[in-house]
Amino acid sequence: MTKVLIPTLADLIRRPLLTEKATMLLENNQYVFEVVPDANKLQIKAAIEELFDVKVVAVNTFNPPKKKRRMGRFVGHRAHYKRAVVTLAAGDSIPLFPDL
Repeated sequence: MTKVLIPTLADLIRRPLLTEKATMLLENNQYVFEVVPDANKLQIKAAIEELFDVKVVAVNTFNPPKKKRRMGRFVGHRAHYKRAVVTLAAGDSIPLFPDL
């Protein structure tokens, strides 16, 4: 019998994404994260609230399309990932660049 590993809430969030669009969304108190493809919106909301101690108002997710990747004569695809745009309540924020 094989055991199925159930990830903890902290394992669902891989990393914050800092793209041009993501930095524009920061003005609206929205943050973009790369998450595990199997995670649903309720799990993502619970993970963000637990990790950063903030109140999440909404979670929007999307799966970007596959992109081809070529290594010599072999053609494959990039690793699959899922993005989550998390909207926080007014007054809450996540420090993406903590003071060193």
